[in-house]
Amino acid sequence: MSRNLRLAVLSLLAAAAAFAQAGGTLRGTVTLESNGGPIHHASVLIVQLGRSAETDDEGRYEFRGVPPGTYSVIARIHALQDERKTVKIAAESAATLDFRLRLDALRQEVTVTASGREETSLEAMQSVTTLESLDLNTKMATSLGDVLDNETGIAKRSFGPGSSRPVIRGFDGDRVLILENGIRTGTLSSQSGDHGEAVDAAGLERLEVVRGPATLLYGTNALGGVVNAITRHSVLHQHPEKGLKGFMTGTGGMGNALGGGTAGFDFGLGNWLIWGGGGGLRSGDYNTPLGEIENSHSRNGQTNAGFGRYGEKTFFSLDYRLFDSRYGVPTAPEEEHGHDSVDLKVRRQTVRFNGGVRNIGSMLDRFQLTLNYSDYNHRELEGSEIGTEFFNKQFVHRAVFDQSRGGIRSGSFGFWGMHRDYKAVGEEALAPPTRQNAVAAFGLQSFDFERVRFQVGGRVERNGYKPDGLRSRSFTGFSGSAGMSVPIATSSAFVASYSHSYRAPALEELYNRGPHFGNLTFEIGNADLMRERSDGIDLSLRHQSRRLRGEANFFYYRLKDFVYLAPTGEIEEGLIGAEYRQADSRYTGFEGRLEAAVHNNLWLNLGLDTVNARLRPSNTPLPRIPPVRGRFGLDARFGGLSVRPELQLAADQSDVFTTEERTAGYGVFNLSGSYTVVRQHSMHVFSAMLFNAGDRLYRNHLSFIKAFAPEIGRGVKFSYTIRFF
Repeated sequence: MSRNLRLAVLSLLAAAAAFAQAGGTLRGTVTLESNGGPIHHASVLIVQLGRSAETDDEGRYEFRGVPPGTYSVIARIHALQDERKTVKIAAESAATLDFRLRLDALRQEVTVTASGREETSLEAMQSVTTLESLDLNTKMATSLGDVLDNETGIAKRSFGPGSSRPVIRGFDGDRVLILENGIRTGTLSSQSGDHGEAVDAAGLERLEVVRGPATLLYGTNALGGVVNAITRHSVLHQHPEKGLKGFMTGTGGMGNALGGGTAGFDFGLGNWLIWGGGGGLRSGDYNTPLGEIENSHSRNGQTNAGFGRYGEKTFFSLDYRLFDSRYGVPTAPEEEHGHDSVDLKVRRQTVRFNGGVRNIGSMLDRFQLTLNYSDYNHRELEGSEIGTEFFNKQFVHRAVFDQSRGGIRSGSFGFWGMHRDYKAVGEEALAPPTRQNAVAAFGLQSFDFERVRFQVGGRVERNGYKPDGLRSRSFTGFSGSAGMSVPIATSSAFVASYSHSYRAPALEELYNRGPHFGNLTFEIGNADLMRERSDGIDLSLRHQSRRLRGEANFFYYRLKDFVYLAPTGEIEEGLIGAEYRQADSRYTGFEGRLEAAVHNNLWLNLGLDTVNARLRPSNTPLPRIPPVRGRFGLDARFGGLSVRPELQLAADQSDVFTTEERTAGYGVFNLSGSYTVVRQHSMHVFSAMLFNAGDRLYRNHLSFIKAFAPEIGRGVKFSYTIRFF
């Protein structure tokens, strides 16, 4: 090594050391308000830095090397109310901040999906919905769409209970990206109405939904939004955890013969951590006021195991997951005679490596590399015969560099790539075997001033398709965003953002040709499609305090060269002929939700969302757009007991596409309750839900089979969860 190079290296090391020494220390304890006992494994988050730590057996936490400044710090765990405090950190000094948590109705939502680091929904530039593990237990179902249905801004598309998939602000299919720990799942759920998503909500730590374009961090398929299924051993947990902890959940119900359970554990020794878990959930044919829906059964199961080492500077983990499911595809009664019932059998295996380096120096704080391989297969079974079989193998790599906070500036940049092999064999092999390759580079920068915060970012992505026997296509585009968050008092903020997004056409839009019963059309792809481009504005007013949480969101998106299925007017093989075409379109809508304490023991919960989507300039409504929906609920609290009556409302949807029919409005009454017992080392939650108490006949406008399969009638659901820590 030359003398000049040695001097340069020594200078960099000295600068890094000087930076580290200039940082301060933050420490404290997290205890139960009821008895003062320490809370183990509570999460403590420094909001502005996106850094988190967990408490030890004595309820203690510590952050080292915290840059000088004033920060918001949040302590949180499961069903207890979060506590938020402000602290000032001076250079080379220590500050103490203690928290006392208690049972309460209101908890701040924390997201890692919106910006790639942990932050609260108040600070996030995008609108986010977060469901924690205990919330998921009360909404448990065998498919992701049913779990998220009726959350503000989120509806479900379905071809029966086993295949329901989230629809965000009216966007569906390839415009809504499903992730597991920030990496796309590798399934084919976006391709067809009867394809389910291979994610088991029962074993998740939390489920996050970003409403609106998220192409900047996650790719062109996130033009409408992202659903991120976060497991316990994800980017959230990269520090040593000592001892044994885990959970067990059991679920049962009537109305669809629901039953199942799941469990998981972690065991930490020194810097090492091992984990494992598994479980399953099943449901039978469901009942409606008109009778039972034949072949609507579903079941799924999952297994996971892994290990990792989390040191002061470096960390790595290796994780294996297996998901297996089988569900029925309901058929119209007049079509049942002479035909075997159709089931879909799904299997997905995933191997993931995650590793990195933290506390690097003055320029970079952390580097993280994720390598993920998924092998997806599903078979469409017609009786004992395989009608069509799909294979989708995918390898994704993602490298992210987090910059050290410097004054008002913070940010990250990274690289992403994907290789995909797709093949279908059988009656509905509509597209040839295809290889898809994609690469991208992205960056995100934040600038925090005293009275305003700005965020800007950009992403360049290239997607290429190489089908056997057909013309190859490639698409390159830029996505960018700029946002502004203005604090209003201590607990409120006004957020405005502009986004420009691009989407490469999906494989099926380019190359499909043939009868597609999953979409009830004879599809004709178009290899000449151009890329979609979207320009949008999001405005949000938010408030989060100890007795009130609410938000009001307005969005407007204009899409150029929007891809849609246009009916040809011909009937081919008994199905409506439809070809993929392009035209301009626009989406506009509003979302609002409010949780407010009208008394110490009584909370009011309100929700409203509406979206209007049309082709331009014809002003033709787009298909399967949710109607105006509302929610009115109460939460009565008495210690650990919570009783929650709720009325869900939907207006009639008469603003329909040329091939659709009007769907009547409805009102459905649900009653749920839970009882929570918190101890120093454990938490027990007993919950029950009476759904559709009036046995109301109603139909989901976004269902492909709503004409003969209304939604579920009256039923009950029970669950019990224990978490030990």
